[in-house]
Amino acid sequence: MCAFAAVTVTCGKKGPPLPPLVKVPAPPADFAAVRRGGDVALQFTVPAANSDGTRPANVERVDVYAFTGPSSISDDQVLKHGTRVGSVPVKAPRDPDVTVDPDQPDEETEPLEGDGLDQGALARLHESLTPAAEEPTEVDRKKKTAAAPAAAPLLGAPSTPPLRTYVAVGIARHGRRGPMSKRIGVPLVAPPPAPSAAAIDYNEKAITITWTPPVSAREPREDGASSGSEPVLASHPIGSGPKYEVAYNVYEITPDGEKRLTKSPVPAAHFSDDRLTWGVERCYVVRTVEVFGGVPIESDAPPASCVKPVDTFPPAAPKELHAVAGEGSINLIWEPNEEKDLAGYIVLRGVAPGERLDPLTPTPIPDARFTDQVAAGTRYVYAVLAVDKAGNMGPVSNRVEETAR
Repeated sequence: MCAFAAVTVTCGKKGPPLPPLVKVPAPPADFAAVRRGGDVALQFTVPAANSDGTRPANVERVDVYAFTGPSSISDDQVLKHGTRVGSVPVKAPRDPDVTVDPDQPDEETEPLEGDGLDQGALARLHESLTPAAEEPTEVDRKKKTAAAPAAAPLLGAPSTPPLRTYVAVGIARHGRRGPMSKRIGVPLVAPPPAPSAAAIDYNEKAITITWTPPVSAREPREDGASSGSEPVLASHPIGSGPKYEVAYNVYEITPDGEKRLTKSPVPAAHFSDDRLTWGVERCYVVRTVEVFGGVPIESDAPPASCVKPVDTFPPAAPKELHAVAGEGSINLIWEPNEEKDLAGYIVLRGVAPGERLDPLTPTPIPDARFTDQVAAGTRYVYAVLAVDKAGNMGPVSNRVEETAR
């Protein structure tokens, strides 16, 4: 037994120490690319963890690449032959080797340094589609040249449009890259025409945005068919390829850019925004959306339309006013109004027959009840009206008469 052990120890060979495992960032999440007119809007979530789940991420920037050509190209070819269309600097840990496991609290993570975006933040980029961006990338052009016959008949427009593919990748310190994000392919067709500038109206409940569809966009009818002329497909007709649809996205213009209000494109040429705040200006644009094989392409935006709603809408008349006589008093009660901006009620009183009713409460009272202390023997006429916070007075309620005991 000892001999076997001795042989085992003698035959064992200790190799050189293994290098530490280099952590690389996880793929950028929520990667999205949307064609808007002649631009492609790109966004993603900055990695906040490494590919093994530890935090914080060893990432100092996120690069976005674009490639015009077949979607079957490998990741390495995208990096070698594609175009880096943007780079987002990211706050990185002081020591990337000091990390915490996924189930540990955030306060134990290494502090981040730098002037870039926070890890986990939403990053936005865009690429303008120049003629050069629409040309097939060099590796694809070489393949076509080698395979092209000496002479070939005219084949017409392709049945499906060419794609420009986008991908994002996190770059660790010392240039190591992490896994790539999912790929997004954007069809290289002319964008749809824009609708008219929005017309805006509002009431006490919501802002209504309406617009006129572009002449070349088809409007869906109630029976599901289309009316009007077909959409302009410009330089790359779809032919027998993926079907297209036409709808609209509504955006609010904010200090941070455009904020989309439609969860999904709407087919009708109107939209209601119930985020009504009196005195707060809101600006809107509408973009036409065509969907090619499941990928949306938006038009350029027409000029923005703005509105600053002013409350000129009076509250409704209070209902079911009743009067009950008491000892030296008359008690009034009515149904409360339901307006959200209600300031209160003004009680009106006059001596019967009530040809003139004067305000009994100098300022609006909040409760839907009131007790009038009066002497017995005089018959009074009462009514109530509601007032909102903008000072708008509503119509008068029903009239009641009563005499205190």
